[in-house]
Amino acid sequence: MQELAFKYKKAYMIVFKFGGASVQDAERVRSAERILRLHTGQKIMVVISAMGKTTNALEEVAVAFFKGNRQEALDLFHAVRDNHLEMASRLLLKELPAARERLSSFFTEVEWLLHDRPVRGYDYYYDQIVCIGELLSTAIVHAYLKEQGHLAEWMDVRDIIRTDDHFRDAGIDWTVTAQQTASGVLPLFRTVDIVVTQGFIGSTDENESTTLGREGSDYSAAVFANLLDAENLTIWKDVEGVMSADPKLVPEAVRISELDYSEIIEMAYYGAQVIHPKTIKPLQNKKIKLLVKCFSDPSLPGTVIHEQRPSGLPPIIVWKHAQALLHLHSKDFSFVGEQPMAKLYGILDKLKLKPNLIQSGAVSVQLCLDEHPEKIDRLCLSAADIFDVEVEKGLSLLTIRHYSEDVIQRHAGGRNRILSQQTPETVQMLFRK
Repeated sequence: MQELAFKYKKAYMIVFKFGGASVQDAERVRSAERILRLHTGQKIMVVISAMGKTTNALEEVAVAFFKGNRQEALDLFHAVRDNHLEMASRLLLKELPAARERLSSFFTEVEWLLHDRPVRGYDYYYDQIVCIGELLSTAIVHAYLKEQGHLAEWMDVRDIIRTDDHFRDAGIDWTVTAQQTASGVLPLFRTVDIVVTQGFIGSTDENESTTLGREGSDYSAAVFANLLDAENLTIWKDVEGVMSADPKLVPEAVRISELDYSEIIEMAYYGAQVIHPKTIKPLQNKKIKLLVKCFSDPSLPGTVIHEQRPSGLPPIIVWKHAQALLHLHSKDFSFVGEQPMAKLYGILDKLKLKPNLIQSGAVSVQLCLDEHPEKIDRLCLSAADIFDVEVEKGLSLLTIRHYSEDVIQRHAGGRNRILSQQTPETVQMLFRK
């Protein structure tokens, strides 16, 4: 990484979030340390995700365990264990024994579970297994920071963030979490400059591990920014900032220099993968700036997300593939009124499903959803009590904000459009392949 000849504004408290790609190998952990060194003298809460593809690997462990394949689950977990031990050995010398001891306690936590048989639901075991990824990554990064001379403390976030028991999508108890932040986090900054903790996870009042939803590390960081009254939250990514589209899908995508809270929430709602949908509200409540910065070149300006609404935003394009369209028809050709729709929304809420597009007519409703086969099947079975149900899969949904007819034609022209919905700000179109 190039040497940087610029200074950041001094602030009492800032929050950094490093994603899995930012700590996926030894060199990237060293790069993260160099970024932190640029902020020497500040109090920094550092929230870290699991390394690289660790979460995916642990999901495979959870699936194998729940299917009763104990040895397969153990073998898959031992591969995760060995990768982290090798990473620690690459990075550490004097701090290696202490790091190995901490890592070993987490390995044991999972191995004990894997020697049992599942007697509860899959989501419970998912959280107990997958949460270890963040604990492992932070243990290694913290040890490396200490080895490099930083005044840093490691913290198990499960002692701080209290949640309900909705496993895999837990809700935070803000009152208890605020109390535990005041008593368990703030005192640490009296003696250290950096506190390293985990994103994505929390625990119930029964000390059972929970997760906050996929990509929930951004949300964890925002929660701490709110409760610590931070000057700002910086999310470090592999991109220059928030882009107008996924550059892999839309080569002409451009960096957006600034956005307001409402716009980024809209982008998240429609499926843009840059910021977790729940991240913004804790920041907006206290008018805390969110900075999205480039991990590989911190000198780049990135994107600032704040209260002021910018003018002249480019078209923002979001593609979502693997979509399913449910055609729901009234069984007796009666109007689809309040009662059937209320029942339908109740089913969606119970299954934790969020439609990406809804259109209703006199006797029918069409729902476009992400194609999760198990949940789609359960939705169809439940909705069959009210509607005749047909399902179409393998579709693609295009959303364009701040569109023009030229932009619509460029991205939708010549495609097999089967559904569309348009407001003055946003157009959505569903396509068959």
